[in-house]
Amino acid sequence: MITDRKRIWGWWFFDWASQPYNTLLITFIFAPFMKVLLGDGTTAQTVWGYGVGAAGLIIALASPFLGAIADRTGRRLPFVWLFSLMYVLGAAGLWFAIPGDFSLILIMLSFAIGMIGMEFATAFTNAMLPDLAGRENIGKVSGSGWAFGYVGGLLCLIIMLTLLQANPETGKTLIGLKPILGLDVATREDTRVVGPLTALWYAVFMIPFFLWVREPRHAGAVPVAQATREAWPELRETLSHLPKKPSLFAYLAASMFYRDGLNGIYTFGGIYAAGVLNWSITQIGIFGILTLITGSLFAWLGGRADDRFGPKSVIVFNLLMLTAVVIGVVMISRDSVFGIAVPAESSLPDIAFFILGGLIGAGGGALQSASRTMMVRQSDPEKMTECFGLYALTGKATAFIAPISIGVVTGMTGSQSAGITPIIVLFVLGLILLDFVKSAGDDTRNS
Repeated sequence: MITDRKRIWGWWFFDWASQPYNTLLITFIFAPFMKVLLGDGTTAQTVWGYGVGAAGLIIALASPFLGAIADRTGRRLPFVWLFSLMYVLGAAGLWFAIPGDFSLILIMLSFAIGMIGMEFATAFTNAMLPDLAGRENIGKVSGSGWAFGYVGGLLCLIIMLTLLQANPETGKTLIGLKPILGLDVATREDTRVVGPLTALWYAVFMIPFFLWVREPRHAGAVPVAQATREAWPELRETLSHLPKKPSLFAYLAASMFYRDGLNGIYTFGGIYAAGVLNWSITQIGIFGILTLITGSLFAWLGGRADDRFGPKSVIVFNLLMLTAVVIGVVMISRDSVFGIAVPAESSLPDIAFFILGGLIGAGGGALQSASRTMMVRQSDPEKMTECFGLYALTGKATAFIAPISIGVVTGMTGSQSAGITPIIVLFVLGLILLDFVKSAGDDTRNS
């Protein structure tokens, strides 16, 4: 018998299974590896910006349409299966990123396929949240799931750093071992294996999700072909009515900007550390462990704060903190910290960046969990997947702005520090628009 508790655990396992794509590929291992592939941090940051931005644009255009189809058919799990396959194939394809002998188009295409699969699967699983818990506990369920996901990403990253990935100079992993499985450091198999590892991790740990998560029957469900024909007219009607729902409209706009800014931090954090502070991938991995620990803890705490104070309070607090943190990051380089010159051999820039990284993890974990529950509060229960499709749309409609603007500003200025300043603007825009959002949504029955 599948109990409600088991269904919740199954749903949590999606966060556990999918988190390594964000942790290992987008942020801490593969993104910095792009510097090795392309030769310098500025070129890598520029290429990464355009590639991630293009994938985000595809996600933006397709998410709400797919969500409308899912709501009309009453089925979400078949879509999760399809996008899980994309996740696994895309991640596994990164194995072919061989330094000096790789196709940049193939590598970025593989990354994009996996990222699109991950984001689409996330939109459909997020839409299942209201079926798992009442509104009085939804923050706790969301926060605990996000925390569980961070722990999964942390464990996968530790496996990568201690057993697989070596320092190119010593040929040894973080704990002094040779990479297991006979991985060749000379051709960077020890780093390229991050793709297959991420794919395998997802495939294994999605098993509890598919075994324990069940969808309730929805009245009025229609066949897929009919749902596909009707999806665009229904979506068009939903979009036309958005201005009549000012709180939902404002929240979609606010989250569009601040989530793009947060993704910018995650997407470029590793490349930034590699290029500005000359960190090795191992150092960036240790930095990742710290951010995942704080992210897990504060996602869990944030879920409880969400139920007590409401998601809007949690979102505003963490946005203010993250804005200050990004300003601090811009003011750190190898030869200065917050405007104070330091010797070239000083460890102060590294210490300062580690502290700010811990704060990024804390703020990002709580922010993402609270944003998910806020979307539930703003949504029409009968169109939950479509609404989360719109959430994905607004999250990705400008998702190309952060990476592409970072790529453009970096290319124009030749400075990675100047290149990440668009993130600050995105956070501020999000804060301004949140002033028009009601925690209970437009319909007081949602309170």
